[in-house]
Parts: sequence; structure tokens; C-alpha cells
Amino acid sequence: MLAYLWVALGGALGSVSRFWLNGLISEKIGATFPWGTLAVNVTGSFIIGIIGALAVSEGRMDSQSRMFATQFLMIGVCGGYTTFSSFSLQTLNLLREREWLYAGGNMILSVVLCMVAVWLGWLLGATFNSMKGN
Repeated sequence: MLAYLWVALGGALGSVSRFWLNGLISEKIGATFPWGTLAVNVTGSFIIGIIGALAVSEGRMDSQSRMFATQFLMIGVCGGYTTFSSFSLQTLNLLREREWLYAGGNMILSVVLCMVAVWLGWLLGATFNSMKGN
């Protein structure tokens, strides 16, 4: 039952963070192109990459920390924070509005930048795992 509580609390934090960052970026840059959603997906991919690397069984985390990182941070916070469902709906709306360039740009940028971000996050987490220490 505690696992559900961690996931729920993390999801709430992630959702509120997504709402805040998306709103901030949309207010500063504009909402014609979904820059806020793109930023959330890229940063979320980077964060989940770090945590994913740190939480592997051969990493530095003990099993209890790994369980917390997986439940609270990866499933909860990152699951509530990342917005691929929003990405999909916004891209569909751009396609329905015949905004082919924006729709294509959103798809390509989202996939490529998120893959690069998760890879960089993984490298950072793996580097931390390989450091000597307690």
C-alpha cells in the first residue's frame, strides 16, 4: 500500500511541476508551437535517464533506495511530469489544422531531443555509479 502512496505523491508533484513549467514557457515564448510541452518532455527524459542509470541493480543504490527511486521518482514524479499524452494530442491538433511543418517539427524535435536527453542523463548517472566512494 505504501508503494501506491509514493507513486501518488510523486505523480502530484510531477503534475504540478509540469503545469508550472509549461505555463511559464508558454507565457514567455508563446503557445503557437508547444515549446512548453517539448521542454517538459526533454527535461523529464533527462531526469528519468539519470534515475534509471542510478537505479539499475548493479548501480550504487541499495534495494530499498532503488525501490523508492523507481516508485516515487520514476513512476510518480516523472510519470506525472512528462507529457507525451499532451504531445500526442497537440500534434494531432496541429495536423488537423493542417500545420504540417509545426506538427512534423514537434514530432521530430520531441523524439530526437528526448532520446538525446535520456542518453545524457544515463551517462551522467552511470558516471556517478562508477565513482569511487561509499
